[in-house]
Amino acid sequence: MSHRSALAALGAAGLLLLSGCGGVPTAGPAPGSDQPTAAEAVYAEIGALNGAERRDRLMQLAAEEGKKLSIYTSLNADIADIVVPQFEQATGIDVDLYRADSETVLQRTLQEASAGFAGADVVETNATQMAIIAEEGLFGTYRSEYRDKVNEQFHYDAWTPTRFNIFAPAWNTNLVGPNLVPHSWKDLADPEYDGILSLEVSDYDWYMTLYTHFRQEGMSDAEIDQLFADIVKGAKVAKGHSGQVELLSAGEFGVIAASYTYLTEKARSSGAPVDDKPLVEPVVARANGAGLLRSSQHPAAAMLFLDWMLSDGQKIILENGLTPSVMPDGSDPLGDLKVLPVDVQQLIDEGSQWSARYDEVIRGGEQLPER
Repeated sequence: MSHRSALAALGAAGLLLLSGCGGVPTAGPAPGSDQPTAAEAVYAEIGALNGAERRDRLMQLAAEEGKKLSIYTSLNADIADIVVPQFEQATGIDVDLYRADSETVLQRTLQEASAGFAGADVVETNATQMAIIAEEGLFGTYRSEYRDKVNEQFHYDAWTPTRFNIFAPAWNTNLVGPNLVPHSWKDLADPEYDGILSLEVSDYDWYMTLYTHFRQEGMSDAEIDQLFADIVKGAKVAKGHSGQVELLSAGEFGVIAASYTYLTEKARSSGAPVDDKPLVEPVVARANGAGLLRSSQHPAAAMLFLDWMLSDGQKIILENGLTPSVMPDGSDPLGDLKVLPVDVQQLIDEGSQWSARYDEVIRGGEQLPER
């Protein structure tokens, strides 16, 4: 089922959900509607301002809105519990936070839009879900000096990256000596990794991105298929990146083909014998980001939050082991790396095909029980 069909199917459920909760739908733009909204007028006015003038005007308008803000996010609870109070303290805005996994955030956003209910002011979640919401025409235009600092490869029309997930091999330093540290993605196909390598069950976006990269390098599909078959041969297939890093730390296997760098660093910082430096390049990077809803009832507060998230909030992201979209000093965290961005539009258009292909590939490995 396409996401557009899913939207239609979810609409009725959304209406029932909202009526069952006693909520009174607040008129918002229908998905795909070109009719300007009151929120978009605020976004347009503030988008032309910078610095203290911008913040002062946002604070004035946010006060007129009642100093309220509704955020839907898939940000980890431990980090969201730091981000929200610090934003509230900095601005005096009272935040109503809805936190769930990325698919649930998407479903709720689409349900409410189909029902004409203005729920979220800001949505912050994974790239694929953000792109689907954007394709439905639900986001307004956000312009700011903070957005301009984000790596150009990750500039999207209707939403802005707030953090990155970077895929790179990681290894247990007690089990893997210098001779087995991978220096390229193709190294993982070496028979020396048979029995000590692990892949993650849901990494079809990583697979799709590398496959496309190898094609662009001139490899044939047959050659790429053989490469991945050699990578998977003797590999252990784990479910969940966090659990996978725990198993790596415990020595259940020696190498992870594509770990999130922030999870590797978090484990290393806690004393686990793991490392991923030097990073295998080009790294595969996928953005998580935020967008301002066209139906927002608190557009100034929403804009204030995204400004803050891309400035002061980036320090919190970094301090908690994630990769910010902009370093606290304004520099690009990806600036010194060769990067392969996950093609979000390709994921939307072809995701089910790549997911099925990856499922077939990893059948060649040993399936580990969920941890």
